[in-house]
Amino acid sequence: MIESTEDQGHNNKILRLPTIKRLPTYLHILKRLKSEGEEYVSTTALINELDFKPILVRKDLVLMGIPGKPRTGYCLDDLIKAIESFLGWNKVDKAFLVGTGALGSALLGHKPFEENGLKIVAGFDVDPARVGKTIHGKKIYHLSELKELARRMDIKVGIITVPWQSAQEVADVLIEAGIKGIWNFSMLKLKTPPDVVCHNENLASGLAVFSVKLQQQQNLI
Repeated sequence: MIESTEDQGHNNKILRLPTIKRLPTYLHILKRLKSEGEEYVSTTALINELDFKPILVRKDLVLMGIPGKPRTGYCLDDLIKAIESFLGWNKVDKAFLVGTGALGSALLGHKPFEENGLKIVAGFDVDPARVGKTIHGKKIYHLSELKELARRMDIKVGIITVPWQSAQEVADVLIEAGIKGIWNFSMLKLKTPPDVVCHNENLASGLAVFSVKLQQQQNLI
């Protein structure tokens, strides 16, 4: 499910990051239209739904490789399947999560992950107060058990939600356990080998953008 796009220009299936970020928005709208009984959607209808430039919408849809029909548009089922297939959301990857504090616990209970191809099957921690407990139906194990369980359950995806001071140590444990994809929520840029995909999710960056926009809006009032 987790795929790097920065150094894979040789693969014509790899799109630019902005395009990838737009795809879940398309998917949400397409599924909503399907639930309303629609079978087809036109490019114009999508443009009207979105705050994207028309040329971007048209280019994104062309890259999905699904032909549209004159006066009818795109078949919703075909377009939904194409986007889910590209994103890897048509299959489910099992994942381990390390760090079951406030953020980690919230992610353990985030049901849309499984709907979008990622199933967190267990959590790990070193805090005796958390080890052995169950959070949102997921058992919490001690970090020392991760390697054996990852090999036994064939886990290839790891999620890191520990403080930055511990993040690299946790990443090393995941890598030694055979994990090939790491979703990193710590503030630390991890060092990983070339065959391990690592995506850094920096919540502070998002907050910074939001804060500046909010200040600018308040200054206009």
